[in-house]
Amino acid sequence: MANSPHGGVLKNLIARDEHISDQLKEESLTLPYLILTERQLCDLELITNGGFSPLEGFLNEADYKNVVDNLRLANGVLFPIPVTLDVSQDDIDRLSIAPGSRVALLDPRDEEALAIITVEDIYTPDRVKEAIQVFGADDPAHPSVAYLRSKVKEFYVGGKLQAIKAPTHFDYVALRYTPTELRAHFKKLAWRKVVAFQTRNPMHRAHRELTVRAARQRQANVLIHPVVGLTKPGDVDHYTRVRVYEAIMQKYPNGMGQLALLPLAMRMAGPREAVWHAIIRKNYGATHFIVGRDHAGPGKNSQGKDFYGPYDAQDLVIKYHDELQIEMVPFQQMTYLPSTDDYQPIDEVPKGVQTLDISGTELRKRLRSGAPIPDWFSYDAVVKVLRESYPPRNKQGFVLFLTGLHNSGKDAIAKALQVTLHQQGGRSVSLLLGDTIRQELGSETGFSADDRHENIHRIAFVSAELSRAGAAVIAAPTAPQDRTRQLARDTVQQSGGSGGNFFLIHVATPLEHCEKTDRHGLYSRARRGDIKGFAGVDEPYETPEDADLTVDVTQQSISEIVHSIVLLLETNSLL
Repeated sequence: MANSPHGGVLKNLIARDEHISDQLKEESLTLPYLILTERQLCDLELITNGGFSPLEGFLNEADYKNVVDNLRLANGVLFPIPVTLDVSQDDIDRLSIAPGSRVALLDPRDEEALAIITVEDIYTPDRVKEAIQVFGADDPAHPSVAYLRSKVKEFYVGGKLQAIKAPTHFDYVALRYTPTELRAHFKKLAWRKVVAFQTRNPMHRAHRELTVRAARQRQANVLIHPVVGLTKPGDVDHYTRVRVYEAIMQKYPNGMGQLALLPLAMRMAGPREAVWHAIIRKNYGATHFIVGRDHAGPGKNSQGKDFYGPYDAQDLVIKYHDELQIEMVPFQQMTYLPSTDDYQPIDEVPKGVQTLDISGTELRKRLRSGAPIPDWFSYDAVVKVLRESYPPRNKQGFVLFLTGLHNSGKDAIAKALQVTLHQQGGRSVSLLLGDTIRQELGSETGFSADDRHENIHRIAFVSAELSRAGAAVIAAPTAPQDRTRQLARDTVQQSGGSGGNFFLIHVATPLEHCEKTDRHGLYSRARRGDIKGFAGVDEPYETPEDADLTVDVTQQSISEIVHSIVLLLETNSLL
């Protein structure tokens, strides 16, 4: 028998509003609308399908403050993560958002209306307090704090939703169960006890042994419930991971396990996130939930220390056990014993018995280099999937991002590099010069700081797409601002997949030389005031402090500079 939903009732808004969905869709055409962000889309899907029960909308101010301070909604029900709809002042003014107004919420992929929110209130969050209370510190090394600082808009809108339709998915549709569907599936199979396993990483033999052991000890079945929404930047993409999960499910005893995908936008909030994950799995019908060591932790903080203690998550889930009404299964670290060719919990291995392990870092190293991965660690089918998605370094794409003043020589270096890399062979080579990209991709943008930022964003997006496909990309914009260069690095590293190899090259040719040799007279025009916002004249050029290589055409020839860049790539095993 499936577990009771959190709060007692599964808030399936899709089913509740199905009889008026056509009417709501018609109404949505007459309403002001917001196009959701990727995170908001994930949140909306889990609000409307009941995964976030007892929520029926985005948090109002009273609920938000109580969740941040006390891990509870205003009515006292346990809920540890603020699920909010952020908007800008421009959104409020443009859409006339006010208490009582109705706003259509649109899917960012196809602009289909998914729901209508009836606004209860508009409020200004204390984002520093939210960071400290929810994530443990106002530290931008935490991905959700960085998101809170850079991407979350200044106001939150609270209000209940009416559901028009669920988001449409085109990938792994058969594995995308709603809570109602998964509960019905468990009932059909007569699964009375279900151990849920949360993951955002590929699974290997140790994970299979852990979950099978947990299920057998409790005479239960296993739900492999990986996150396929937003995870930690740099994680393996969900397409690769799902192919891995499908391969490893074949290794479970017949009838023991079920794979289902969870469209969750993770916050990497450690202890609070573990409680949240438990609530979500309870809503999906699970009776037991495996909580790992440093569950949903984001890694190191700005001081190089872990954000959370290794067992903080387990301790918080235990603290709220009576309210959660889902049994926590502590994650046991498994290790391989060559003498018996099996896995055992590390704390049950007798002293002196040989054990073998491969860390995540070592696994990534072996994937990059093409080194063998032993069958005691993973399965051939899993390794095959990973190797297809993560080829050896010399087959991966990369981005060479050249930044410097106008006429610093970066364009000449970029063109010479293109010829050299074409000669090397093995990859397609794309050249993205700043002015060319501006003309081809964004002729409507000017030269203000915001326009240049947008232009670099476009260059970074195109670069990430090309490098993910295995191309060598040479981009050579001026990019005078550090925030813009950081945006380019983050975009490539987060969206480039195996091609997320980014190298910042500062062409540090002195301003005097750039101006003296400027045949086109742009510096003269800038000094006369004919051109505004010109880097080096009336716009400062912020010298990069994180460049992977610094070059100067007054000190080195173009050939020497190109050779130094080729050596940089060879040092990183990319050639």
